[in-house]
Amino acid sequence: MNIFNELKIKSLKQLILTFSDEQKCINFLEKIFWDGNPVSPFDKNSKVYKCKGNKYKCKNTGKYFTIKNIGLFKNSNLKLQDWFIAIWLFTSHKGGLSSMQLQRELNVTQKTTWFILKRLRECSKFENKHILSGEVEIDETYVGGKNKNRHADKKVKNSQGRSFKDKVPVLGMIQRGGKVVAHVVESVSAEQLEPIIFKTIDAFETVYTDEWKAYNNLHEFYNHSIVNHGKKEYVNGNTSTNCIENFWGNLKRGIIGVYRVVSRKHLQKYIFEFVFRHNTRKMSPSERFMYLLTNIKGCNLSYKRLMIK
Repeated sequence: MNIFNELKIKSLKQLILTFSDEQKCINFLEKIFWDGNPVSPFDKNSKVYKCKGNKYKCKNTGKYFTIKNIGLFKNSNLKLQDWFIAIWLFTSHKGGLSSMQLQRELNVTQKTTWFILKRLRECSKFENKHILSGEVEIDETYVGGKNKNRHADKKVKNSQGRSFKDKVPVLGMIQRGGKVVAHVVESVSAEQLEPIIFKTIDAFETVYTDEWKAYNNLHEFYNHSIVNHGKKEYVNGNTSTNCIENFWGNLKRGIIGVYRVVSRKHLQKYIFEFVFRHNTRKMSPSERFMYLLTNIKGCNLSYKRLMIK
C-alpha cells in the first residue's frame, strides 16, 4: 500500500472525516512510521513485543510504549486528531498560522497552541538543510521593523543602516527555481557569512550578490556576479537578487501580518516555517501534510528545551 497515493485529502473537513477517531490516527502513524515493524524509542535494536491495545514492550529495557512516544507527539496529552488538524492548518496556510487562530480551531488553551506551533516549526527545520547548486542568489536582511515607524519613546538611537541594535541579521540563499536556505547570523561580516555559504552552495557554481563587502572573496570559489544596489542597479543581464528579496518580502509580511512580534530567541524557528512553505510551494495540501508528517519521527522539543533555546 502506498499511503502517499492513497491519501487524497483536499480539505480540513475531509481530513476530519478520514481520521474520525483516535484509533484511525494511531493505525495511520504506525503504518508510516513502522510499516509493520515497531521500533522501540528506548533501544532501536531491541526486540519489540505487541501487548494489549496499542501498547508495545521493549525487550531490552522492559519499558512500554505507544506510537505517541515517537517524535513530535512525545509527552503530549493532545489527541492525535487535534495534532493532525494542527499539522494540516500549519502546512496549508500560506501566510502563517497564529496560536490564537489555532486555539479557536482546536478549542484548547492558547498556551497549548503556542507550544504546538513551536514544535511544528522546529520539526520543519529539515527543509533548511539543502545543498544548493546551479544559479544561486545570496542576500542578507534585517528583521525587526524600521526605527522611523516606532513611537518616539521606543526609537533606538544609532540604529540606522546595517546596525542591528534593534534588528536581527539573517542570511538567505536561494537556488533559482528551487530551494531556499536561511539562517539567523550574529553579524554580516565575511567571517560569519562565508562558512555558511561554503557549507550550503556547491563550489564553482554561479552565485549572485549585491555589492556588500562580505561577499568580496566569493569569486575565488564561485562564478560570482554582482549587482550594485548602491548605484540603483537592480538587474544587470542575468544578475540580480530579486528571488531572494521576494522570499524576504514573504517572510516579513507573514511576521507583520500574522505574528506581529517575533523575538530574537525564536526567530530562527519562524524562518524554518517560511523556508518550509517556500520549498513545498508546488505540493498539494495533501502532499505537504504527508511530507511534514513523515519527517517528524526524530523531532522532539520539550517545553523545557524550548524555553532554554
